[in-house]
Amino acid sequence: MRIQSSPIPIKERHSILFIERGKLDVKDGAFVLIDKNKTRLLIPVGNVTCLMLEPGIRISHAAVGLAAEVGCLLIWVGEAGVRLYSAGQPGGARSGKLLHQARLALDPSLKLQVVRKMYKFRFGCESPARRSLEQLRGIEGNRVKQLYKIFARENRVPWKGRIYDPKNWEAGDYANRAISVATHCLYGLCEAAILAAGYAPAIGFIHVGKARSFVYDIADLFKFDLIIPLAFKIAAKRPKNLSKEVRIACREAFRQYKFLKKIIPAIEEVLNLEEVEPIKEKAVVEVAIYDEEGIGDVGHRN
Repeated sequence: MRIQSSPIPIKERHSILFIERGKLDVKDGAFVLIDKNKTRLLIPVGNVTCLMLEPGIRISHAAVGLAAEVGCLLIWVGEAGVRLYSAGQPGGARSGKLLHQARLALDPSLKLQVVRKMYKFRFGCESPARRSLEQLRGIEGNRVKQLYKIFARENRVPWKGRIYDPKNWEAGDYANRAISVATHCLYGLCEAAILAAGYAPAIGFIHVGKARSFVYDIADLFKFDLIIPLAFKIAAKRPKNLSKEVRIACREAFRQYKFLKKIIPAIEEVLNLEEVEPIKEKAVVEVAIYDEEGIGDVGHRN
């Protein structure tokens, strides 16, 4: 008989794991990476927030199923993690929070309130009064440009602006390449947390019109406190393997900052408006056949 267990909460997991050149499969009940020499590397998938799958990875149906069951997000990325192609979705999400997020995004006045809360969370002060959403975006953009210049100056790194070409990775300077790697590490964790909490990555407030607009919104809340200073610091050293150095540093920064314990409460905080009651889910149609023990695996939606 199979014994069901609850997935490990995100705040108690390791952050990210990059995998390349091999086949992911389930062998003898374990999640394993098999390389060209048939060597098996066991991966504690239930204890990892998300797996970054780089070029050269093949994954079996059984492996995808196990990852979904334990709530580990699978993310398909480009070389060095600088492009995000697709992502899976851990089970367990319900519609109440998704509907709440959509209601806030569709009401212009509520949307502006959420943007103001994000501004305060990010910069530690109230946003300028009587400003439209477009004006706040402009103010935020100017502050971001100044922060980039400050970190570049502090680390004595040449800086001409945030300029990079995802299709020509090596053409970018050290600072822009380091920032790209660091932000994609951050995006992976943010998307995993958003999905696990029951929200939609595409329904953004400051960023709109993209498949991961809300991911970018949430990542921006932490970016300049957590990874941008780190990226400039590493870029100043001009390491031979820049991507690897940035990944290792980000992983350690996430651990020290206790990022996985803070991210979901931060999402809840910016989406919590006093005048808006959370949506309580109610089944439209009653279950035809009631099974007291349940028929779904852990992590499946009700």
